[in-house]
This record gives sequence, structure tokens and C-alpha cells, in this order.
Amino acid sequence: MTNFDRNTSFGYRGGVSRTGAAEIDEGLRAYMVGVYNHMVLGLGVTGFVALGTYMLAVVKEGGRQVALTPFGHMLYATPLKYVVMLAPLAFVLFLGFRAERMSAATARNVFLAFSAVMGLSMSTIMLVFTGASIAKVFFITSAAFAGLSLYGYLTKRDLSAFGSFLVMGLWGLVIASLVNLFFQSSALQFGLSILSVFIFAGLTAWDTQSIKDGYYQSAAYGSEVAQKQSVFGALSLYLDFINMFQSLLYLFGDRNND
Repeated sequence: MTNFDRNTSFGYRGGVSRTGAAEIDEGLRAYMVGVYNHMVLGLGVTGFVALGTYMLAVVKEGGRQVALTPFGHMLYATPLKYVVMLAPLAFVLFLGFRAERMSAATARNVFLAFSAVMGLSMSTIMLVFTGASIAKVFFITSAAFAGLSLYGYLTKRDLSAFGSFLVMGLWGLVIASLVNLFFQSSALQFGLSILSVFIFAGLTAWDTQSIKDGYYQSAAYGSEVAQKQSVFGALSLYLDFINMFQSLLYLFGDRNND
């Protein structure tokens, strides 16, 4: 993703007129609304694809899962499940390497495609957890995310040093999670879920502040760059939300076989 110098304000900090500051504030407000709109759209696509995939994959009788359809068996009970599981990570890496050369429209389309692939991967949670607990944890995550993102937007404290520490923790979390795909240790997964909640809670605040600060730089390069940065900002917050939701669901969700 495009990295702008967060310490450079392009004329915003220091010596702008009241009119200029007001115009920038209006631009920032519109920019942040665009970021959140993209994020919500991505979450909507993910939820729609996850629910649709689950309905095609499972045979239910009396409200209970009784069997997998041929499609479900292929998706969840063959080596294809590892492809589905790791595909979102491949998308993120692709976005990271290709970000500089993408147009805003391409970035938006790739983000939506990524959201759909994430929905395909996340359909498995409906096999494991009850619908009521999924809804409960979703609303808990939404409330926590809103509070954390608001803090990141409003705070005057510079979170950059804190964010760098969280990013290092995130890479350790990713490596440990990939290792646990093969060992399937429930104790390790429990510990990783707790750690994940704290890491992505902190990243939500830090990413929001970074997106806000990045507006002042990206806007100076023109609307195309600002629109593209808006999509990448939405992707960052989307990933924070999804990972926090999955971790909270593992910790507090009610399982279908309980």
C-alpha cells in the first residue's frame, strides 16, 4: 500500500486560514464516511456470500444440520478446504504488492472480490457456531469496533509507536496461527484468540488514526489517490473487524454440538 509520510501535513498544520481549515475538515469528514461505507459494503458482501455458501453446503432437517451436500463435501471435507482457508491471505498479499499500480476503481473491485472470498472462507463458522451466538458476537464486535475507531479518530495522542509494536505482534500471531492449522491445538488456539482480540482492538484505533492522518497527504496528490487510499483504509479496518469478530466468536460463541 502507498506509504505517505505521516509527519508531513502539506500545509494543513501551521498557518492555514479559518476557511481553509473548514474546507479540509469537510473533506476529511467525507473521506472518512467513504472509508466506512467501503468497509460496511465489504462486510455485507462477506456476510451474503458466507450465508449463501452455507445454505448450498448443508442439508438441514428440523432446523438441525444433518449432512453435507456434494458441494459442501467438496468445500469442507477435501483438500480444497485449505485453498479456501488460505485464499484471503493470498488476496491481501496481492493487494500489498500491486497497490502502487492499481487505479482506484481496480482497488475497489479487488477489495469486493476479496470480501467475497473471505465470505466463502468464513462460511465454516456457521457449521460450528449457532446462528444466535454469531449474531450476538457480531453486535458485540460492532460496538467495540465503533468505540475503538472513534477513539483513534478523536485522540490527540500519537499512536504510531504503539502501532508498530502491534504490527510486530500481528506477524507473530499470523505465523503461530498458520502453524496451528496443522497441530490443531485447542489450548494454543484459545491463547491466540485472546491475544488476537487485544492486537486487533489496538490496531483498530491505530489504523483509524493512520487513515485520518493519511487523508491530508493523499488529498494533495489528487482525487484518484485519495479514492484509492480510501479503499485501502477500508480494507485495513475491515480486517481489524473480521479478525476481532472471529476471535471473540471462538471465545464466547455457542457451538452447535454443545
